[in-house]
Amino acid sequence: MAYLQLTKDNIDREHLCCALGAKQYEQAVQEKKRWLSERMDEGLVFYRLNERAKVFIEYLPAEMAWVPIHAPNYMYVNCLWVSGRYKDSGYAKALLQKCKEDAISRGMDGLVHIVGAKKLPFLSEKRFFEHMGFSIVDEARPYFQLAALPLNDRAVLPSFTRQVQQGTSKEKGVAIYYTAQCPFAVGVLEDLREVADRRGVSFRTVRLTTREEAQQAPTVWTTFGLFYDGEFITHEIMSANKFEKWLTSTLEES
Repeated sequence: MAYLQLTKDNIDREHLCCALGAKQYEQAVQEKKRWLSERMDEGLVFYRLNERAKVFIEYLPAEMAWVPIHAPNYMYVNCLWVSGRYKDSGYAKALLQKCKEDAISRGMDGLVHIVGAKKLPFLSEKRFFEHMGFSIVDEARPYFQLAALPLNDRAVLPSFTRQVQQGTSKEKGVAIYYTAQCPFAVGVLEDLREVADRRGVSFRTVRLTTREEAQQAPTVWTTFGLFYDGEFITHEIMSANKFEKWLTSTLEES
């Protein structure tokens, strides 16, 4: 099957794979498209299967990535997603190879990606990346790992920045750090706020609007990071029902 690269010229009329079937988040999808379009000026590539399918890769130079890592002259993989009937058909390998070839053509020193120490929603499984030659070069609490594929012997190994090693913030109650990178993260916030308001719990969202803010954030996964009373809880974008169950349990235990 053919692949398609989204550009500033075609992004308005093309669908985003990750947002297929998410009509309730149409505004969030438009915000994602604006975010992508702005990042394209910084070297971001969004490359997908030319089908209505969740099969795509999104990457950009690590210096421009909205995550708290140090990876000079590496290509950072924002997202690699292959789902449904397209799994186990070689698409993930093909997309990652496209990223690798692009990095080589730009004279870069390697590829880097954030994975989970175990299988978790919204995080890539490290097993696939290890199979593709990556190795774990750093870790951050409670379950984030940094996988890297150096492309030459001189490459400096990437690392998480110091502030995310603690995994804490100064906020009380529920605080969510997020960017416009994921339409689901943006789209669910008001639903979660309503739940917190019903339970009388302080609820604050912190939208990271610049690369500098994201690189200094207290959470590794800047797309969505939920804290409670200053402690990191999860990167998972919860439904309102799941959030309410978690909040109820948390309040009962306190």
